Amino acid sequence: MSKPILIAIDNNVATITLNRPEAFNSFNREMALLFQEVLDQCEENADVRSIVVKGSGKAFCAGQDLKEVTSPELNPGFRKILEEHYNPIITRIRKIKKPIIAAVNGVAAGAGANIALACDIVVATEEASFIQAFSKIGLVPDSAGTFFLPRLIGFQKASALMMLGDKVNASEAEKLGMLYKVFSADTFEEEVHKLASKLALMPTKALGFTKDLLNQSMVNDLETQLAKESELQITAAESEDYAEGVAAFIEKRRPNFKGK
Repeated sequence: MSKPILIAIDNNVATITLNRPEAFNSFNREMALLFQEVLDQCEENADVRSIVVKGSGKAFCAGQDLKEVTSPELNPGFRKILEEHYNPIITRIRKIKKPIIAAVNGVAAGAGANIALACDIVVATEEASFIQAFSKIGLVPDSAGTFFLPRLIGFQKASALMMLGDKVNASEAEKLGMLYKVFSADTFEEEVHKLASKLALMPTKALGFTKDLLNQSMVNDLETQLAKESELQITAAESEDYAEGVAAFIEKRRPNFKGK
């Protein structure tokens, strides 16, 4: 039986595949806990300098496996699902000091949509769609959806999508600012690979600092944010990658960043 989460590392790019295609890659407890383990491996592995999260089959992720929560034998309960599954996943995605791409190849619904939106860069195929499906079954958005979606597309649009549960296609999601780019299905894998490979060749420390600053910008006032920018800029200026970047600029050559 195949694992519900797969990982492959090649040329400093880690590709994490949500691998329950028969259930549209919906999360059960085993998958959620294994996803956290794999994210930890990516954080600790110095050879990993960019991360791609994608789904196997036709879907990206349909959110929570409702068969699990309606099973008397398997249901872990909503407290465990939130506190031990989704909240730790979102925290890891935002704290890993490496860029994470959500490669949305199909439907991303409920927690699946919000896990994608928590990533640093979201790209999608033309066939992809995003659904805040919670209201359809009497639940509220989780997995930081109420945190990220209003910041991405504005309060009014986010409120409507969460309350009405409308499906948003990839083209509309791009126009709303929910994602970075849409690619055709024929070129999707190639474009994702190019994007991940480009990130893996960039100054990883600086990208991690940028991610940290973006996280803090969600809650900081201007003065606090300026102070944090100064602190991390000074630290970045002491890195090997900065020295290499300046040298390459002066010598008119391509920099060879090492993520140090």
